[in-house]
Amino acid sequence: MAEPPIARGETLGTVAASAATLAVALAAWEALVRGLALSPQVLPGPGLVAQALWQGWVGGTFWPHIAITLQGALGGCLIGSLLGFLTGVAVAGSRRLRLALYPVVIAIQSMPTVAVAPLIVVYFGVGLPSKLVTVALLCFFPLFVNTVAGLQAADARLVDLYRASSASRWRVLLDVRIPGCVPSLLAGLQVAVVLSFIGCVVSEFVASRAGLGHLIKTYSSDLNVAVMFACVVSLAVLGGGTGYTLNWLRERVRLRLRL
Repeated sequence: MAEPPIARGETLGTVAASAATLAVALAAWEALVRGLALSPQVLPGPGLVAQALWQGWVGGTFWPHIAITLQGALGGCLIGSLLGFLTGVAVAGSRRLRLALYPVVIAIQSMPTVAVAPLIVVYFGVGLPSKLVTVALLCFFPLFVNTVAGLQAADARLVDLYRASSASRWRVLLDVRIPGCVPSLLAGLQVAVVLSFIGCVVSEFVASRAGLGHLIKTYSSDLNVAVMFACVVSLAVLGGGTGYTLNWLRERVRLRLRL
């Protein structure tokens, strides 16, 4: 389906406004560094950060760490999102399960990730498994909540029509509730992706041998702030790119459902 001219105009306007904001922010950043004569160990200029980004991305020093971070973030997001969706389907279809599980899920979600991450490392070791568990715990909640809300917000008239036709609960779920829940699921997945990178970096801060979070922690001891900034920018690009892709997909689904 071709993108409408109005939507294309809005996209170009958003890109232009974002580029202008970025240019102003970089100019202000450079002016601050030069005006206050700040040391690179306090606040490096945009040029030094750009050099670190060039060495990391083009020189290839970041790529192994990017791969490790993506494995932990996206792998844990997939596991947590799938578990959140399945649990949400079960809870939405049973009042007893909702009463039994909802308070437990809220309690688990309220625990700070920074406090839980060291325990996860103790039980799952230093490596990918601990990252997957940490990220999965963070990504479970958005999908769980959005699944329950989306399934319960299904078109009541269509549900009644299926029930009047003696359709089973599985048929109502597969034909009515889940298709109507797709936009809500994509919104929850977009939130989960953002949280996945946060959880992965927290896990890498606690204990890790590789990853962008590991690089930030390593170079912080050397006061190499330019590389630290480059790692943060890389995380923003990875997380923002993935989130924007999901947002684009959600808009396509929304437009498709309107047809």
